[in-house]
Amino acid sequence: MGTNYTRYNRRRLEALVNNINRIALLAVLLAAGGALVAKAAAGGQSAIDPKQQALLKRLFPAATAFSPKGGDPPHFKAFSTDPRSGQTLLGLAFWTTELEPFERAYDGPIKILVGMDTKGLLTGVIVTEHHEPYGDFSVDRPEFAAQFKGKNIRDAFKVGVDIDAISRATISVTSASRAIRNSARRVARELLTPDAAK
Repeated sequence: MGTNYTRYNRRRLEALVNNINRIALLAVLLAAGGALVAKAAAGGQSAIDPKQQALLKRLFPAATAFSPKGGDPPHFKAFSTDPRSGQTLLGLAFWTTELEPFERAYDGPIKILVGMDTKGLLTGVIVTEHHEPYGDFSVDRPEFAAQFKGKNIRDAFKVGVDIDAISRATISVTSASRAIRNSARRVARELLTPDAAK
């Protein structure tokens, strides 16, 4: 009886382990399937994090939806939704550091989120990262960003001409202005209609 009893317990233990393995495999498959469904629901891309969403909403207050970042050059799309006509593209947003990575200020790169409508007019710029060695008096001031709202990408973007100069911050202002201009023109050339990119 001892040998049969041991075989019986061993078989029961093996059956239990097999059942546990099946359950674990099923859980992994369900989790993977759920992730695929979520990704498909988001248009094949991951969702936008809340901080990024808030920045985009500042650039496009009338937008009802934003696409996740994608494409070449990398960009977000801002949409308005109308029950009768569906979604309408309001414009595009992009990071200057992803399009003009070598533009640097006095003490390193300036990370700027730029919004542009479908006609090539800037809806705004948001400086999110900037390091100035002598204090906050440069491109991180609200006055700097405010002067770009409504600016046409065909403008010169010349400091002292159509961009306000800031004393003691010439390098940063010139670099940031050039990054905004060059990245906006590149996005317009590659993603907007020919009229907007001229």
